Amino acid sequence: MTKKKDIEVLRVTHLRGPNIWTYRPVIEAWLDIGELEKFPSNLLPGLYERLTAILPGLIVHRCGVGEHGGFLERLRDGTYAGHILEHVVLELQNLAGMKTGFGKTRQIGDGTGLYKMAFRTRQEQVGRAALAAGRDLLMAMIEDQPYDLAATVIDLTDLVESVCLGPSTANIVDAATVRKIPAIRLTDGNLVQLGHGAMQRRIWTAETEETSAIAEGIASDKDLTKSLLASCGVPVPEGELVTSAEAAWEAAKDIGVPVVVKPYDGNHGRGVSLNLMTEADVTAAYALAARKGDSTSVIVERFIAGNEHRLLVVGKRLIAAAAGESLWVTGNGSSNIIELVDDQINTDPRRGTTEDAPLNALAPEHGAEIILELERQGMTAYSVPQDGQKVLIQPNGNVAFDVTDQVHPQVAAMATLAARVVGLDIAGIDVVAADISRPLEEQGGAIIEVNASPGLLAHLKPASGEPRNVGEAIVDHLFAPEQSGRMPIVGIAGKHGATMASRLIAWLLQISGKKVGLACADGLFVNGRLLPKDGFSDWETGERLLLNKNVEAGVFEASARMILTEGLAYDKCAVGVVTDVSDFEDVAEFHIDSHDKLYGVLRTQVDVILPSGVAVLNAADAQVVDMADLCDGEVIFYGVDEHLAAIAEHRQDGKRVVFQRQDQQARRIVLAQGYDDVASLPLSPLVPPEAVLAAIAAGWALGLSPELIGAGLRTFDANPKRTHH
Repeated sequence: MTKKKDIEVLRVTHLRGPNIWTYRPVIEAWLDIGELEKFPSNLLPGLYERLTAILPGLIVHRCGVGEHGGFLERLRDGTYAGHILEHVVLELQNLAGMKTGFGKTRQIGDGTGLYKMAFRTRQEQVGRAALAAGRDLLMAMIEDQPYDLAATVIDLTDLVESVCLGPSTANIVDAATVRKIPAIRLTDGNLVQLGHGAMQRRIWTAETEETSAIAEGIASDKDLTKSLLASCGVPVPEGELVTSAEAAWEAAKDIGVPVVVKPYDGNHGRGVSLNLMTEADVTAAYALAARKGDSTSVIVERFIAGNEHRLLVVGKRLIAAAAGESLWVTGNGSSNIIELVDDQINTDPRRGTTEDAPLNALAPEHGAEIILELERQGMTAYSVPQDGQKVLIQPNGNVAFDVTDQVHPQVAAMATLAARVVGLDIAGIDVVAADISRPLEEQGGAIIEVNASPGLLAHLKPASGEPRNVGEAIVDHLFAPEQSGRMPIVGIAGKHGATMASRLIAWLLQISGKKVGLACADGLFVNGRLLPKDGFSDWETGERLLLNKNVEAGVFEASARMILTEGLAYDKCAVGVVTDVSDFEDVAEFHIDSHDKLYGVLRTQVDVILPSGVAVLNAADAQVVDMADLCDGEVIFYGVDEHLAAIAEHRQDGKRVVFQRQDQQARRIVLAQGYDDVASLPLSPLVPPEAVLAAIAAGWALGLSPELIGAGLRTFDANPKRTHH
């Protein structure tokens, strides 16, 4: 077959908020498939077989058919390269561990080979890389050329791991999403804002804005932690702080062997040596602990027999518990320790070096704690144990076996008490006990550490037992059941009067007592104060309001161009206003060349209204009226003429409307529910009537009283000075 023209990617846009395609961020690519316009998939010999062989996961893609195998049906019957590329890109993201499923492809023009293709991505860099790789893969399959899929998946997976949220933070964000609490990633790391404006809470994996720096400082001071816990009746092992190997052995003799030696300020179990009996062991353990910690101060404490457990406390509740295991190998008379570990321990499929693996792969020749443990048994990593000889490799390693349902209530109470004593809202409590289902006092068990910012993976992906939804517990800790993390947001789309209406709505909210953010064509304002835009895009400017902890309500004007190039700055709004569907000349470059296509853009404003929200629609514009059917919430129509068909029908149905009426003295604005007039307000001569009507309807939708709205109309400055404060 002669080589066809390549698929050319003409333009790539990351739409970061709700857009013409969907509610979530997508990448939109404009494609020129050239000669391939003449060759749908059923006319490309062998493409179906090659593509399904290299990407078998395509079988689950439902596509427009709406069922399992739907895309393959389309591929077999004949579909075009742009549509195929959409599914290839989605599947590459899935193979890289970034699950996603939404995509759409639409032709631009008629038979020109130009397409707009959009696909969901959770991270822009990954999405762009998947698009480039997907194009290369598809062209290779079309031309029957080899393609190294494994290398591509490795590259994309590495990218996902380096730029996406870690699995623990992602679990918390997913739990927030289930509760419909919005999330904004604040850095390239795991710092995330849940909620908007004054309603927000911030998390950094297992730390929250309620995690006290003082409590973290106490938790990192192991000696101080123990003394505080002991003073409150929490069982802790007897111990002593030392600064030399000699002092460590003296302390061990005072306490009585066996002892534990660990860093004064360590974490994650690094530098901890257990069950030490001799001066040589204690001296070597001291050197390890001093090296692993940030100071020469080392803790020597009584060794407690039993297994180590990690108990996760969130707020005042025990959420999850995991137990450790001791790792042994059995000699065969010919293999050294490294080989035995690889054959008997590292072959466990649950072990690995990435965060996806619930258990760690071991390297006896590199782990300082393992080397020390072997030395205590008179061995090194290269020793060859006798046939049948059992060798301890790691005591209490991999605390990753779920035992949440076995924890005795008294042990749980002691763990939550320990977290409160230190002052942590989220804490990892390390407990040593022979049997976690019995009270600690019965068995001589103790709490040995309290950890700030505890790891969550052992509970999310335990090596055995039931995974625990830790993210849900953390979100429930930060937000009461009735809280959504949302502040009132009003979105306004359209062209005529939208800016003036947005300013008036912001003023009405401001005089109601709220601190209001406004992003409109006139600029960025907080409580009427004009802020510098500092080169930010419209989307970034809007997001600044969502990040501002002082803002209690937001008003956002969105042009059709912004929706097409960036998406809306917020995910959902309480009130959505659409003023008109009129001029599409401004967006002709996006192939929006008719009122119907412009309707498809501006409807985004109605699509994002919360089910508890309200659409405020101009009854004089027939296409705006048509948007009423798209709204999940209530609809208020407004119009200069009370006899407009949409207003008349709405009143007949007993619903709310706002319109202008001429009485004997002057024109007035009427707020009506059905045929009952709720209020009558004077019309301001300084503001276009359509803008006033839209603003009043929005204020009414937000629950503002007619009296307050009237006061707002009287005091609104339609022409404020454009100065920065």
